[in-house]
Amino acid sequence: MYNKNIYIKRREQLKKKVKSGLLLFLGNVDSPMNYTDNIYPFRQDSTFLYYFGLDHPGFAAIIDIDEYKEIIFGNDLSVDDIVWTGPQKTTVQLAKGVGINNTLQTSKLDEIIKSAISSDRKIHFLPQYRAENKITLSALLGINPQLINNYSSHELTTAVINQRSIKSKEEVDDIEKAVNVSYDMYTLAMRTAKPGIYEREVAGLVEGIVLAAGGRLSFPTILSVHGETLHNHYHHNKMKSGEIFVMDSGAEVSNGYASDITRTVPVNGKFTSMQKDIYQIVLKAQMSSIRAIKPGVSYKNIHLKAAKIIAQGLKNLGLMKGNVNDAVANGAHAMFFPHGLGHMMGLDVHDMENLGENLVGYEKNVKRSDQFGLAYLRLARKLEPGFVLTVEPGIYFIPELINKWQKEKINSRFINFNTVNKYRKFGGIRIEDDVLVTKSGHRVLGKPIPKTIKEVEEYCNK
Repeated sequence: MYNKNIYIKRREQLKKKVKSGLLLFLGNVDSPMNYTDNIYPFRQDSTFLYYFGLDHPGFAAIIDIDEYKEIIFGNDLSVDDIVWTGPQKTTVQLAKGVGINNTLQTSKLDEIIKSAISSDRKIHFLPQYRAENKITLSALLGINPQLINNYSSHELTTAVINQRSIKSKEEVDDIEKAVNVSYDMYTLAMRTAKPGIYEREVAGLVEGIVLAAGGRLSFPTILSVHGETLHNHYHHNKMKSGEIFVMDSGAEVSNGYASDITRTVPVNGKFTSMQKDIYQIVLKAQMSSIRAIKPGVSYKNIHLKAAKIIAQGLKNLGLMKGNVNDAVANGAHAMFFPHGLGHMMGLDVHDMENLGENLVGYEKNVKRSDQFGLAYLRLARKLEPGFVLTVEPGIYFIPELINKWQKEKINSRFINFNTVNKYRKFGGIRIEDDVLVTKSGHRVLGKPIPKTIKEVEEYCNK
């Protein structure tokens, strides 16, 4: 938890953006895995963490702008609870720790909301992603839980997005701490991977690093020799000599801030010449994209430049053909690079995605494309100082996608399918770092994690 003045300042800034009404925030509750007492690890709602800092289940809060009140709602533990959990701070103590002096039992929230409704006051709430909170809001507001997000406050949502998008020094420091944990994760993975080892063995050691550092995974680890599957959470392949594996993972530190890093690693510690050729294209696209990051630059344009570097590199290898600019304009590169270059990050790995990806990553004059590949770009807006984002180009050989495009002759004037078919068992390569947009340019966060061919091979053979 930060100093209480940070939370006070955040709430004051929010009040200036949303000038009237009652702002309602629901923290998360414990969620059972298979029966009530066996729960998933608790994760607080990120916006609740941002404004109220309480990393405990069962709390809610309101900011009453018109009446100048801030109230935390929660229930203190009974002795019966303490038998199982041990002593905990009271709601009053927790609230004072974040600069709020008014507390009420959770049951009083319904009374206050009903009073506001009867007075025809505006109640602002954010889009919800948890079923439990949808049901709670449904009971409070009398709205069908399936329709609850239709009534969320656009005014509050955009205000929160605008505020959370700009990371403070404390936030950047925490993201950097998370990246430094990722350094330990990746260098261990490089040293551990060997022919005959199962992917799950590496994944388990990597998660142990995060837990030992006092954090947890910021999302389920992707670690697979089948890197052509973008979000591959299957970890039961036995790794073989000559294969490469993609590892995409992140650490979350105590204040909730995350890292999101990807590296591609040769199982036997040495890339083949074919793997080196593809790897160098991806690395060039990634490093060129990072160099282009600065305030005022459209991230969509950086994505398209990365796509052209990839298309040119593949053309040089005989996998693509024709005019590179035309190929990218027609989306031909997307058979190999079918996702966006990156996304915002902070308290969430895909930062604030629950509030609306288009609201976070796009602007009024920048509409989302419906073209395959480009449609998956999560961040397209002009960059501002304080943004933290990922840069993660990749090249993949996805047999099912190759089959479809070859059969339907999609972009056949730009793709040499005869050559592509020689790469069907290649897999995929992705390289990702976390980058801060500064006032004059950018800074790659954290201790540099090996990513050149030479660096990766050296760590694999340590």
